[in-house]
Amino acid sequence: MDLAYVCEWEKRPKSNHCPSIPLVCAWSCRNLIAFTTDLKNEEEKDLTHMIHILDMEHPWDVCSINSGHVEIITCLEWDQSGSRLLSADADGRIKCWSMVEHLANSWESAVGSVVEGDPIVALSWLHNGVKLALHVEKSGASNFGEKFSRVKFSPSLTLFGGKPMEGWIAVTISGLVTVSLLKPNGQVLTSTESLCRLRCRVALADIAFTGGGNIVVATSDGSSASPVQFYKVCVSVVNEKCKIDTEILPSLFMRCTTDLARKDKYPAITHLKFLTRDMSEQMLLCASNQNNSNVECWSLRKEGLPVNNIFQQISPTVGDKPPMILKWRILSAANDLDRVSAVALPKLPISLTSTDLKVANDTKFYPGLGLALAFHDGSVHIIHRVSLQTMAVFYGSTSQRPAEEQAIKRQRTAGPLVHFKAMQMSWTSLALVGVDSHGKLSMLRISPSMGHILDMNISLRHLLFLLEYCMVTGYDWWDILLHVQPSMVQNLVEKLHEEYMRQNAALQQVLSTRIISMKASLCKLSSTTVSRVCDYHAKLFLIAISCTLKSLLRPPVLNTPDKSPGDRLTEICSKITDVDIDKVMINLKTEEFVLEMTTLQSLQQLIQWVGDFVLYLLASLPNQGSGPVRPGHSFLRDGSSLAMLRELMVVIRIWGLLKPSCLPIYTATSDTQDSMSLLFRLLTKLWLCCRDESHPSEPDDALIDECCLLPSQLLIPNLDWLPVNDAIIHKLQSKQPVRMQFGKPPGQGQGHPASLQFDAFVRAPGQPKIDHLRRLHLGAYPTEECKSCTRCGCVTMLHSPNKTTAVKQWEQRWIKNCLCGGLWRRMPLGYS
Repeated sequence: MDLAYVCEWEKRPKSNHCPSIPLVCAWSCRNLIAFTTDLKNEEEKDLTHMIHILDMEHPWDVCSINSGHVEIITCLEWDQSGSRLLSADADGRIKCWSMVEHLANSWESAVGSVVEGDPIVALSWLHNGVKLALHVEKSGASNFGEKFSRVKFSPSLTLFGGKPMEGWIAVTISGLVTVSLLKPNGQVLTSTESLCRLRCRVALADIAFTGGGNIVVATSDGSSASPVQFYKVCVSVVNEKCKIDTEILPSLFMRCTTDLARKDKYPAITHLKFLTRDMSEQMLLCASNQNNSNVECWSLRKEGLPVNNIFQQISPTVGDKPPMILKWRILSAANDLDRVSAVALPKLPISLTSTDLKVANDTKFYPGLGLALAFHDGSVHIIHRVSLQTMAVFYGSTSQRPAEEQAIKRQRTAGPLVHFKAMQMSWTSLALVGVDSHGKLSMLRISPSMGHILDMNISLRHLLFLLEYCMVTGYDWWDILLHVQPSMVQNLVEKLHEEYMRQNAALQQVLSTRIISMKASLCKLSSTTVSRVCDYHAKLFLIAISCTLKSLLRPPVLNTPDKSPGDRLTEICSKITDVDIDKVMINLKTEEFVLEMTTLQSLQQLIQWVGDFVLYLLASLPNQGSGPVRPGHSFLRDGSSLAMLRELMVVIRIWGLLKPSCLPIYTATSDTQDSMSLLFRLLTKLWLCCRDESHPSEPDDALIDECCLLPSQLLIPNLDWLPVNDAIIHKLQSKQPVRMQFGKPPGQGQGHPASLQFDAFVRAPGQPKIDHLRRLHLGAYPTEECKSCTRCGCVTMLHSPNKTTAVKQWEQRWIKNCLCGGLWRRMPLGYS
């Protein structure tokens, strides 16, 4: 475990900056971090409770929100999609935050709920019934269905037809449970009920879910001498009203308080957590005194109740089995630790064939098996979630290693140590974020091998397994890239492709764009593969254009045949290998291609890109193989992509008959030259060489000679590839921690190494910029509001300048996310 980067606030006067106590943070499956701090207004002497949201790829670009909470924020919770955030405070108010115009650095709160004056101590979204288990023991299987299986799990509440109902549940300090449901019409339905008849103070609480759709709440009054209570909560909707039913479950006393020798040693329970939100049978408890802590792991099990022989004769049980009861049993304990300041639990739903203690001694130390404990001396320990054995240790700048005990004693007398007040693990458990009492954010890598020296192939298999998990779930994989070294990239991309090709055709189609995005992000990490990044993004763009343009084709009559016009176009173009575009066009029903003139004209920029891209590829054919690999290289051997371009050329040719001004514009040396026919002929010849992927052939000399003549016949366009992304991931490969400041991009007066620059991406200062998705020129200093992808750096205008239906259909493809799946963030006006 090592430090990847640190981001801290600009030094403020102490009177203005007041750390939030308790400090809370949350990590979403989209790799967004939310955490809290307080600002003190010197004039009015009051506190402003701030929520900060940032993307882990651009930690300096923090979105700081004045939460509007009157009292201190006690809870933050992301929803399962990672796009909405709940915040709750010590006045009983809960707010739901969502993105403004799908921007990761712009948030608003439209709905919420309140339990007046009753502080919230636990908060969670209702479960949506989706649970995917990882089978570690089957990580070598070829089928994704064997590695990742859908677990039968009921949603907390369902609408008509079984659709899960959205909402949240919270527990208050006075023992109330409140549930708020988000109705489809936008209204919030709220109900509040007491957890039990005899209400008592709840200092700590946590919420978990059962497979049957019930909710389990664990509570403690903060004293280790009191029992930890458990309640089953059932939520239903009756007559348009939310109904809450509660039931008491078996409770437990911490082992350290039942041991006479240590009965009063740990007076307070400081941490109470279910090991995972969707597993209510395992519990982590921590009791502390001023200097030390005791951590215990408990499990709820069904046990037989022994019955006296006399009663067995009176009322024999079925099958001579004793009656069963639920009972909490301690699994393991870690005694006399340094005082625990924060706990972070794994989110990876690893399914183990056995959860006994032998797993801890297994050589396969998966990060998802460990939980993190932060201590007051500044150190962080990863311990096994069942056996509580230490798996990895990180010593902070203020903490000392065990050999330096005298130094520890000297430091403790010198003043308070800086330690993490809040921690969260990433969704793949390969990274850990901690926020200290000064509001400084630290990002730690957690090695996939958990400190064990593993064979390179095993390390690759760990990373590959988690990349596949992200591919299937749709979670962001940024935290996996933290562990990918340049030497691993080629191997990972190849193995990822092999595993993908083993899946059935339907699953391949679902994951087709996600694997391209994943390959692109991996290839950015190595200078030998960076040229492929352009090709992967161009392929994403080509697939999106092909789907959009084909979807505009309509059959002339309603009683359509089995195949859509787009499918028939693909079939005919693959059968007819003629190099003459007009002969291919004759075999199509041109009435299916009839569109309104305004629609055709609005698509001209996309059509122009297709034409320019075909010309660029053909003109670059003679140069490929000599010198460094250029962008577009992989397309020259990609039969499916060339076939897609060929189909689009045919569609564009037909549309050109209806509206000549929608055709791509070429600068030709001859007025009589039919540029589209020429390009289609050369493209078809190239496609014929590689359409059989199992037996591709090299382009013949005649084709290469014709492509050599293209620059003398047509002006070859300069394609605008994606710009260099200003992301932090490139700077983290040196294993040296990067130090940053919130609000200041690295490299601006901070002495960080400059971003890696590659020929394919380099831009001259003041060069005109382009909307990468609409293909519109924005000028050197854009005056329109723009947004940028957090992952690939793709830039596009925030608002559409064109209102036609076809353009809206195109823009709907990337309104929530970039084509690569990354989130959008607002760019400053006139961005450089």
